[in-house]
Amino acid sequence: MDFSLSPLAAELSERVGQFISTEIVPAEEEYERALSAARTEGRQWKPLPVLADLRAKARGQGLWNLFLPAGHEKAFDPRYLPPGGTGLSNVDYAPIAELTGHSFLAPLVFNCNAPDSGNMEVLIKYGSVEQRKKWLEPLLDGRIRSAFAMTEPAVASSDATTMETTAIVSADVVTVNGRKWWSTGIGHPDCRILLVMALTDPAAPRHARHSMVLVPRDAAGVHVERMLPTMGTYDEPGGHGEVSFTDVRVPLTNVIGAPGHAFKIAQGRLGPGRVHHCMRLIGLTERALELACRRALGRTAFGRPLADLGGNRERIAEARIAIDQARLLVLHAAWLLDTKGPDDAVAAVSQIKAAVPTMAQQVIDMAIQLHGGAGLSDDFPLAAAWTQARALRLADGPDEVHRGVVAGLELRKYRTSREPST
Repeated sequence: MDFSLSPLAAELSERVGQFISTEIVPAEEEYERALSAARTEGRQWKPLPVLADLRAKARGQGLWNLFLPAGHEKAFDPRYLPPGGTGLSNVDYAPIAELTGHSFLAPLVFNCNAPDSGNMEVLIKYGSVEQRKKWLEPLLDGRIRSAFAMTEPAVASSDATTMETTAIVSADVVTVNGRKWWSTGIGHPDCRILLVMALTDPAAPRHARHSMVLVPRDAAGVHVERMLPTMGTYDEPGGHGEVSFTDVRVPLTNVIGAPGHAFKIAQGRLGPGRVHHCMRLIGLTERALELACRRALGRTAFGRPLADLGGNRERIAEARIAIDQARLLVLHAAWLLDTKGPDDAVAAVSQIKAAVPTMAQQVIDMAIQLHGGAGLSDDFPLAAAWTQARALRLADGPDEVHRGVVAGLELRKYRTSREPST
């Protein structure tokens, strides 16, 4: 297998890294000050000028929509091609995703943030010409934002087949009723469309019962009940919300693919998306390790640098090893997606989703410990980084589900025609 970058990906990686270090990281402090003031004044869900300025600069340099998969141009009318985006393979995009993980602002700046990137990929792969024209083009252009609504508060969403929200088809209309939560992106002032996964036919086979429906944010019956904090923070400007749907009627043409295709679409969305999540998290963990090393060398206690106290050298070494191991695991999953396809990459994708957030949480925790009380404050990005890593152990499927997938596929290799007696 070959993890080397194409010339285009190598050039883009260098430009993205330079932009992050010279434009985005220096603007983080200003952004945090502006966001803190906005929270005090109750306007934290409104756009902040510093982010808009960075987005304009990135787009002007062609650093826009870099997540777009190879072959994406086939989904568009020849008269319209999306701005930015060069059609990278998963292996080529992986190091760029890692770089964007160094700053919480970077994915937003490059128009590569979740859930928008995943939603756009769904529309590219499965959307109709009408759906792409109405929703995909403005998303790619950065004029609107989107949300993804799958998880529900009343059921164990680790098993998505238990969802209770319904999308009932009648003639040429779909009626949506139910409640979702952790709908990422719903708080953004520019959110205009929700991708809602809901039950259409309870009598169909287990994975053919659900549909993916495009529901406009301003449709009658859509109500954001509340925004949800993640360990005390609301993750503005997109945030995560609890949303109710009461007799929401949309045309049948708003169903993506066809009724009953939601699980097929979701699996197509989640494979590359999990690679993106994991590589961004590795980038964030690299930044945490850098901060830990600088702190260990720059602070003294009991007359010695922190690096020489309490086994800290060993902890730093273990962090370096763990990050490099995780990166290779993710690159392997990306390579399988590129060369073998999603069916052959199931185990590898579940492995990275279980391994990377846990690794990141441990490394970031070590960095917090080296920073003492400062590590718990907003003076450093470590507390927010730890929260993100912890949340990703649940998002896109909890650890236990992914480990179950890996174990099931592993055991299948050794099963005989006759199951052992119980």
